[in-house]
Amino acid sequence: MSAFSETPEGVVLNVRAQPRSSRSGLDDATDEYVKVRIRAAPVDGKANMELVETLSDAFDIPKSRIEFKGGETSKTKRILLRGVSAAAVRSVISAG
Repeated sequence: MSAFSETPEGVVLNVRAQPRSSRSGLDDATDEYVKVRIRAAPVDGKANMELVETLSDAFDIPKSRIEFKGGETSKTKRILLRGVSAAAVRSVISAG
């Protein structure tokens, strides 16, 4: 399993969300997932909304191009970044 995989639609990113962090942003990547810190608590979808905002900022894409593919209620999520290349994801992850 890889932290992300390229599809015809874009890149599916495996994310491990860490809610209630002191700051928001990409943290580190393993072979299985990218760790994303978010300040919001996982209550009423607030953490997922902040996760989408954080990914939107990190990858410089509109929030409308970010779609959950699985794990909306789990810490580990699969998220589609529409129109993003694997090279762009690699670049952002290595810089983060």
